[in-house]
Amino acid sequence: MVMFAAYAARIDRDQPLSGLELGERPAPDVRPGWTTVTVKAASLNHHDLWSLRGVGLGEGALPMILGCDAAGIDADGNEVVVHSVIGETGHGVGPREKRSILTEKYQGTFAEQVTVPVWNVLPKPRELSFAEAACLPTAWLTAYRMLFTNAGVRPGDAVLVQGAGGGVATAAIVLGKAAGLRMYATSRDEGKRKRAVELGAVEAFEPGARLPQRVDAVIETVGAATWSHSVKSLRPGGTLVISGATSGTNPPSAELNRIFFLELKVIGSTMGSKDELEDLLSFCAATGVRPVIDEVLPLDRAREGFERMAAGDQFGKIVLTPS
Repeated sequence: MVMFAAYAARIDRDQPLSGLELGERPAPDVRPGWTTVTVKAASLNHHDLWSLRGVGLGEGALPMILGCDAAGIDADGNEVVVHSVIGETGHGVGPREKRSILTEKYQGTFAEQVTVPVWNVLPKPRELSFAEAACLPTAWLTAYRMLFTNAGVRPGDAVLVQGAGGGVATAAIVLGKAAGLRMYATSRDEGKRKRAVELGAVEAFEPGARLPQRVDAVIETVGAATWSHSVKSLRPGGTLVISGATSGTNPPSAELNRIFFLELKVIGSTMGSKDELEDLLSFCAATGVRPVIDEVLPLDRAREGFERMAAGDQFGKIVLTPS
């Protein structure tokens, strides 16, 4: 059997979208301890662009169906959300296999079906649509872990989010506001700054602008372009949590003197656990918080979504619907 999918056919570090193909791929095989999910919605992440550049995806694994996030119907007819970290606790994989994210080793979610270990599916709250639920397992889970596990903030604290508009940054603003945090944001784009305030940021500034106060934590996904500003914006003893570096990994200044003199904490953060995803789903269901969706596209228009994300034009998540 075959199915329609968006997949990486080639690796091109300079022109990643040249390796993106849309067409038929084999439907997933049945595996012991795994379940096949009929995908109702899947969402794009920068991880998918990095995969097309060959980051975490080798030539030997091609062709690889892209996509980490999905919500759909499992083999037993349940509405589910897919947790995309495979092998987190060893379920469904060999005893020596390292954990991986979907599309690094196993075929992804930009297809009509995806197969994952049974352990990797969680019930979809009825309060969330498939499109909303499909936005949560990567970007929103990453933001949830950054804020509530790694930043060490509590209601009333001030947090700076760099690069409003990206999936993680947008999620952090919405989640932080709902949790009683004082959220600030930056963006080069005036429209994105306005949207950030509409979503709950107290104020939004141009990158590098002086803030009204030193913040307790910074949510950093931009990297080189904003690193110095992030460090300088922290109060003594504050925490910088970083989960990405879309502008590059080598800032002009590492600001080491400020980091040690002000006893700042720098914490790396990647994705989140299944338990944290379960908490995030419950948080959204209970509070009415919903993912910000920029656009919903049919799977056969996936290239448009990739191009929009690569250009940085979106605000929130881009969702693909296979059927």
